[in-house]
Amino acid sequence: MAWRDGKASGSRLVLFMASIVLGIAAVVSIQSFGDTLKQNIGMQSKELMGADYLIDSDQLPNRKVHAIIDSLGGAAAMEVKFASMASFPKNNTTKLVQIRGIEGNFPLYGILDTEPAIVANDYQEQGAALVDATIMLQFNLQPGDSVKIGALTFPIAGALKSAPGSSAFTSSVAPPIMIPYRFIEDTGLLQIGSRMEYNYYFTADANTDLEKLNREVDPLLDAENADLDTHTDTSQRLGRRYENVGKFLNLVAFVALLLGCLGIASSVHIYIKEKLHSVAILKCLGASRKQTFSIFLIQIAGMGFVGGLIGTTLGAVLQYVFPLFLQDFLPFEVKISLTLTPILIGLFLGIFMSVLFAILPLLGTWYVSPLQVLRIQEGNNSKSLKATILVLTSIMVSLLLLAYGLIQNWRYALAFVLGIVLTFAVLAGFAKLLMGLIKKHFPLSWGFTARQSLLNLYRPNNQTMVLILAIGVGSFLVSTLYFTKDILLVKTNLENSLETPNIILLDVQTPQKEKVANSITERKLRLLDDIPIVTLRMHSIKGRPVNDIRLDTTSQVNQWILNHEFRVTYRDSLIASEQLLEGEWVPEATNDRPVPISLSDNVANDAMVVVGDTLVLNVQGVLMETVVGNIRAVDWGRAQLNFSIIFPKGILENAPQFHVLTTHVKDAESSARLQRELVRKFPNVSIIDLRQVIAIIEGILDKISLAINFMAFFSMLTGIIVLIGSVRNSKYQRLRESVLLRTLGAQNYQILRITALEYLYLGLFGSGIGVILSIISTQLLAVFVFETPFIPSMAPFLVLIPGITLLVLGIGLMNSRSVISSPPLQVLRKGIR
Repeated sequence: MAWRDGKASGSRLVLFMASIVLGIAAVVSIQSFGDTLKQNIGMQSKELMGADYLIDSDQLPNRKVHAIIDSLGGAAAMEVKFASMASFPKNNTTKLVQIRGIEGNFPLYGILDTEPAIVANDYQEQGAALVDATIMLQFNLQPGDSVKIGALTFPIAGALKSAPGSSAFTSSVAPPIMIPYRFIEDTGLLQIGSRMEYNYYFTADANTDLEKLNREVDPLLDAENADLDTHTDTSQRLGRRYENVGKFLNLVAFVALLLGCLGIASSVHIYIKEKLHSVAILKCLGASRKQTFSIFLIQIAGMGFVGGLIGTTLGAVLQYVFPLFLQDFLPFEVKISLTLTPILIGLFLGIFMSVLFAILPLLGTWYVSPLQVLRIQEGNNSKSLKATILVLTSIMVSLLLLAYGLIQNWRYALAFVLGIVLTFAVLAGFAKLLMGLIKKHFPLSWGFTARQSLLNLYRPNNQTMVLILAIGVGSFLVSTLYFTKDILLVKTNLENSLETPNIILLDVQTPQKEKVANSITERKLRLLDDIPIVTLRMHSIKGRPVNDIRLDTTSQVNQWILNHEFRVTYRDSLIASEQLLEGEWVPEATNDRPVPISLSDNVANDAMVVVGDTLVLNVQGVLMETVVGNIRAVDWGRAQLNFSIIFPKGILENAPQFHVLTTHVKDAESSARLQRELVRKFPNVSIIDLRQVIAIIEGILDKISLAINFMAFFSMLTGIIVLIGSVRNSKYQRLRESVLLRTLGAQNYQILRITALEYLYLGLFGSGIGVILSIISTQLLAVFVFETPFIPSMAPFLVLIPGITLLVLGIGLMNSRSVISSPPLQVLRKGIR
């Protein structure tokens, strides 16, 4: 019976199926791509690192570290990495780059991808440089041209396309240049305060237990401010990073699936309502409740299986699209492969979600009385109410379990489900309120077509609720993503003010500070900041040496506090990005000990200290006893220099230090001229043009938002399918209304205007409330998460609302053509039983 009835209602059941296809395709594509990433990272982990394991240190390794390196058989290759300026004499340009001084056969696994390929093996012997391929294109460089790094000039052997150990973001801000390590000292670039990283690369034989090696050796290295990383640790960290992005995209896809399920519930509701008469007849003929319920349950489950199969197939194909969005952020080439788990998930979701959201309207068949053949029963009995509550509870629990399965965090899963339920509830409440207000305050003075279009919003079998939900959720999702991107861009935006620095000069040594400052002022530019910086490390916290804390497995002090080399400054006042939370600000210290210092709140929390606790700091070999005088909140998102630890004046002035100078230039040409002059005079000084960095960040945000909007598009497209399904499934109801209107003398153009106005209202109300909800949610994000002012842009109002409204209007009219063209007799005959 399910098969026979399904064949007669095939077109409607196909629409049920189509509602969930895109949601399942979105979930399966994300799951498949996530599994593919894990496989790629696992298979290429050695190539990503370039070794089985490495020892790294942000200072030249001491005697104990060298002894550990020797005990492990010696490093097969090593390098030193640091940021510096490079000059290209061919076209008199400069660029902030990452210098990688290489010694030995690096990489031990994988390859240096160069053009021409042969130079990867002989650039060290030639004493030449490998220059990032992007720089080669940007400055029109060719092999044989030269690059000036510090005091030395190197011939360019070729273009460096990719290399182990380079990340996408750092390569965007400071592209890599590889040179032989033996020339590093002669460049003169490693000065006091230079931020460098030494890496020693090792191979391991097949019998080496890397986890055991890490457990035994890493604590010894931690005590000497060094670290051991295995290729498996690196791949796990990389996997977690991309897994977090995948979880977010999973939630976006989940919204599309929920919209499809909403379409199923709405369509099945209309479908079953028209089948109740047939159900009553079956019961008169002796069919049981279970049989009549099972007939339609089998239909829905069958369509869910077919929809899951189609969605899974589409999702498997769609995963090939994601490398187009994300390849720039991946340090390897993705090799797409299919895994069984996402396929099973897609098939399961197709059947489970279809049945889950169809059960509530299917309950109508369970409580139909045979007497309904003769009369229409209204209202639910107590048994129906209990079943409804049970089904709704099952839906909520299932959504929570599915959300947890996608993001693996109960707290976030609960927050996500509650947020979705709240959004749906607000939209549903608005739809109910809209219908109630129109019914209560109906404009009797309006014309016939205008009044009839409003009547359609609350007539029996109206589409107001489902369409406002579908349109509103889609609009809410897309506009929230757009507004959130605006917040991120505002956080990195520079004020166009002469008092706001946009050029930062790093690693300025004390003897050359005055000359660098003169080079700035001679160009009639203002020297905005002269920030002294001193490097130090933690020696003890609250009387406990950091070496003891490292060995204490019960300690809650964050490891980075124990191992980090802090760059601190001294000044007598707070700046705009800081706010005093606890304690008192001390502008200048006396001869009293311990010295009162200021900590940022994140350092205080991670170090487990409060105001009044003591810290002993190792200031380049000198132990200094300090006390936490105050704790500050720091806005790290601002494009300016912020510090974790600040000393009062009068303490560090005589300590070995370097300086950071800042200025403001009006345009890119002035910036380029200043950089060329400074690099020529002071090759050790690194220069950051904040406008270029922000342009890179904007480009990255654009690419990320493109991937997110691609997933959000599934929500919008699912909403459109739900819209089409809702219109198609209420077609017969509209045919009957059309006949009645024609009988009363209405013309086709009047019926068309009524339909157009109805969908115009639905499009405007649905998209409008969705955008308004997104403004509210984004404002909450701005206040509680980003802690920044939020001013909504006009794009969603000028583009999204009109665009969605016109789309809804077009779909509504296109699907209503057959309603207008159908002859009245056809409907009258169909209505005779």
